Amino acid sequence: QVHVVESGGGLVQPGGSLRLSCAASGSIFSIDAMAWYRQALGKQREFVAAFPRPGITAYGNSVKGRFTISVDNAKNTGYLQMNSLKPDDTAVYSCNARLRDGTGHVNDYWGQGTQVTVSS
Repeated sequence: QVHVVESGGGLVQPGGSLRLSCAASGSIFSIDAMAWYRQALGKQREFVAAFPRPGITAYGNSVKGRFTISVDNAKNTGYLQMNSLKPDDTAVYSCNARLRDGTGHVNDYWGQGTQVTVSS
């Protein structure tokens, strides 16, 4: 059975940094793609960043230049490095991982989310 778990959230002061992790476990051959989304209280889910394939990344306008997405297939883990955090970045961050199993089948999995709070 496949699981995807986010970690690394917490409380940070404005201007600070956090690194979120999205770890996949189970019968996984590779992480083919990954994306991060966030949802603030009372707001719609917002696209944050995507890693659709090696060498290609995409970012939402509100985080461009501050956040960096990466994937380490040796560790079955993706990351979201968040720098220069602002109070507006406060939200629950969730990852969507496109995982390939040993038979070549690909499925998308969501983690449970991790809370990021930016406040002084």
